Amino acid sequence: MKKYDVVAFGEILIDFICDGKNEEGKNVYAENTGGAPANCVGAVCKLGGSGAFIGMTGKDSFGENIRSDLQKINVDTKAMRYCTSQHTTLAFVSLTEKGERSFSFCRNPGADTQITFDDIDKTYLENARILHVGSLSLTQEPAKTTTLQIISSVKKAGGIISYDPNWRESLWAGKENALDELKSILPMADIVKVSDEELKLLFGNVSYKEGAEIICNTGAKLVSITLGSKGVYYRYSNNGDVFEGTVECPEVKVVDTTGAGDSFNGGLLYRLTRKEDILNLTKAELEENLKFANAVASLCVTKHGGLPALPVYEEVEKLLKL
Repeated sequence: MKKYDVVAFGEILIDFICDGKNEEGKNVYAENTGGAPANCVGAVCKLGGSGAFIGMTGKDSFGENIRSDLQKINVDTKAMRYCTSQHTTLAFVSLTEKGERSFSFCRNPGADTQITFDDIDKTYLENARILHVGSLSLTQEPAKTTTLQIISSVKKAGGIISYDPNWRESLWAGKENALDELKSILPMADIVKVSDEELKLLFGNVSYKEGAEIICNTGAKLVSITLGSKGVYYRYSNNGDVFEGTVECPEVKVVDTTGAGDSFNGGLLYRLTRKEDILNLTKAELEENLKFANAVASLCVTKHGGLPALPVYEEVEKLLKL
């Protein structure tokens, strides 16, 4: 038996989210722990699953706050490390009236990119039922090589790989280089979540069906294409079973879309790890799991921030009964 439902690896940072203006008309920012992989495993743990985060912060107050925030929702942080040469990565997030985001990063290079494979406690890799990774750990070395080594170790230990090719243009040295890196993890991934915008970035003007089929043919068994308020398009392929479709999500008032995709990922991985054979699914089981994940994401966007907005299990169940 493996100890953790989900172990997440990758970027960990502080999101400074615009929270109005002061008397002089200047933006006021609220500090929130963020980073896609951290948000994902945070969602798993807040729903009641078991999870750990592997990553690196600076030796500063932000790094301490991050650990404290993760520990409060029962994420194991013992595998996190400190970097003494770089500060904790920071992101300043501005919001439109509809809650859509724009990012400005202080990450040159940032502590999260400095983690090496030697920094990793390998027992966490051996005890992960699912390893969840994003793409932003591929933007710089040594984190890029570390990501590939961690994925290899988990696969050798019989774990499942979940991948989110999260796109942040300002962190890449041009789209052409980024596309190669974003696609590089797909052949190693069992579960892939991609937004509709990221699907177009990766494969051009393809339909959801075509894009999901491309990713499945690369190696994934389960592909989820998130469609914002329209829900999720999915494709599942396993041992000759292939089914696909769309699952709608509840209507809510959107305040902040930060963490929407990450909370969806966390909700889905939580549900998948409720059974022993994680990726042996019927169509009905999968659609129930996706319905649950949609509800998690819907609740997340009704509040500010990523990690602070993650719902507990009872909130999700209540929304699903409406």
